[in-house]
Amino acid sequence: MSAPDSRIRTSNKFPNRQMFSTRLEWNLRPNRLSELLQAKRASGATLLDLTESNPTRAGFIYPSEQILHAFHDPRALHYEPTPAGLTTARDAVAGYYAARGQQVSPECILLTVSTSEAYSYIFKLLADPGDEVLVPRPSYPLFDYLAALESLRPVPYSLAYDGNWRVDFDALRRAVTPRTRAVVLVNPNNPTGSYIKKQELETLLPICAEHGLAIVSDEVFSDYAFAPDPHRVQSLAGVEEVLTFCLSGLSKIAGLPQMKAGWIVTGGPQHLLAQARERLELIADTYLSVSTPVQHALPQLLSLGEGLRKQIIGRVRENMRFLENSVRGTACHALHAEGGWYAILQVPRTRSEEDWCLALLERENVLVQPGFFYDFDVEAFLVVSLLTQPETFQEGMERLLAELNSNVQFDDF
Repeated sequence: MSAPDSRIRTSNKFPNRQMFSTRLEWNLRPNRLSELLQAKRASGATLLDLTESNPTRAGFIYPSEQILHAFHDPRALHYEPTPAGLTTARDAVAGYYAARGQQVSPECILLTVSTSEAYSYIFKLLADPGDEVLVPRPSYPLFDYLAALESLRPVPYSLAYDGNWRVDFDALRRAVTPRTRAVVLVNPNNPTGSYIKKQELETLLPICAEHGLAIVSDEVFSDYAFAPDPHRVQSLAGVEEVLTFCLSGLSKIAGLPQMKAGWIVTGGPQHLLAQARERLELIADTYLSVSTPVQHALPQLLSLGEGLRKQIIGRVRENMRFLENSVRGTACHALHAEGGWYAILQVPRTRSEEDWCLALLERENVLVQPGFFYDFDVEAFLVVSLLTQPETFQEGMERLLAELNSNVQFDDF
């Protein structure tokens, strides 16, 4: 008998069959800004990155020994597959809310590795393929991907700006269809830095109750307000009128994105709440993705996070003050923000956002993000990170303003 042919012969009976899921049909080609950035880095250019969002690379002082010691727990050597998360870890999360004056039962907390995973669990819980979720615009561009991966359709509702950001409830009402399953809030929003106000929540709850919609409230930046405001809602934890899911985690509140620990706080009417918790635990039990070591370390990591939050809030406030002072009397305008890690600059529409970003990177070695990354409806806006180290931020802003105020003809791109 001859040896089998090492080549694989196939007969495709379905020549029109697509190999990969249509959920992944995104444009993967790098844009012009990415291409220029890659070329700049390859050339060895020294860049002023005003987009830095990784706190572990932003020059903060971490209590390294204490963080590492949090993982010196013999219990981490034993696998404890608890779908909702270990009781000690959920107690620690409940303590985080208690320190902010909010009573959250550990039974209403479910641990995840991240807010992205939390979104995937909630979308699985609430929606069938083809259903819709309402997402704010402008906002973080991840929603399109998270929804598509669950075979859902993200439908935007507008945030309007008139010196302050607010939910456009007329737009939100128009966006609701029979297939709408939830309204996503980002509180405070990224990148607008706007919190939902108590009056807005009072308007939103009856809309959701009327249409049977859940609320998903992403609250990862809620601790980073620039100033107190009695009219804002810091967290939707404790909402009882409609099914509500509040998301947060170590990535932002403790400056520890590498630890991969987040959570969902469930709330709402008791008859729905019990069913939601039961089904969420079933989903979590299917994946069991949160590691045992980080769960045992969570109480100490949350405690250590207080020091990091103080450093971060000091940094973002300092950079915001510098930005506001710098743009006075220039062709650039800083939109009002209440908190978070980002600032939005409105620049002259003499160039497109992309061309502004390319000019700044090419001429000034300054990296910023265009507003269309965040689904701004109109131009021209630039987004900068307030997490950037102050000396880099200040020099970068000076170069940015010099470029804006110059009369250099822009015909290179």
